[in-house]
Amino acid sequence: MCNTPTYCDLGKAAKDVFNKGYGFGMVKIDLKTKSCSGVEFSTSGHAYTDTGKASGNLETECKVCNYGLTFTQNGTQTILLGQKSLENKLAEGLKLSLDTILVPNTGKKSEKLKASYKWDCFSVGSDVDIDFSGSTVYGWAVLVFEGWLVGCQMSFDTAKSKLSQNNFAPGYEAADFQLHIHVKDGTAFGGSIYQKVNEIEMPINLAWTAGSNNTGFGIAAKYKLDCRTSLSAKANNASLIGLGSTQTLRPGNFNAGGRKVGLGFELEV
Repeated sequence: MCNTPTYCDLGKAAKDVFNKGYGFGMVKIDLKTKSCSGVEFSTSGHAYTDTGKASGNLETECKVCNYGLTFTQNGTQTILLGQKSLENKLAEGLKLSLDTILVPNTGKKSEKLKASYKWDCFSVGSDVDIDFSGSTVYGWAVLVFEGWLVGCQMSFDTAKSKLSQNNFAPGYEAADFQLHIHVKDGTAFGGSIYQKVNEIEMPINLAWTAGSNNTGFGIAAKYKLDCRTSLSAKANNASLIGLGSTQTLRPGNFNAGGRKVGLGFELEV
């Protein structure tokens, strides 16, 4: 079974070069640790240079490999997110997840049930908001054949009995080249071209909205100096230029109560 992409992963290589590694007006640091029992902790912090405000996020992940279960808890200052997932147990390639979101300040709680299935030449999935007043059902599918692929994504509002989203995305993927086109609700069009040569990644983005003369164009590049350091640059047709660098510090170990715990850091400026 190959790793067929999901709809959200289409064009991901180009989007990552454009979106990751830039910290405009802020300093961001990510810290990841893993205990000997297999529990992973991910902490991220943001400090905004213009306002002086800071925010943080803590994520805990525990895997029970024998049963294919994964428990994830993610918390910020205002939202708590919990996820329980079961993968490759009921059927090979099948993943079931239940997401729970809690807002402590208001006590509001929402849940979403997710299901996805991947095989050699296709992947399908569906998300359902658990809401007795009227749920929204999301569905997607991706077909792959010799590098060519086509994906579609839809959402249906059961309360209004109408289709609220209808997206379409064809493309082509090779080892060092990707081409993707997407159409959103028949009005927003876009595409990306991604090319990797040695340690240099170069994507190009295009965007256009029906009924508007505005066209978006952007080009970016990412150069990997070594296994821990990378430089990024991007520019668009609005004369906006971005420069960024990412440094991953050497992971280490320390003893915590007689147990070894791994440490890893990633800093973006």
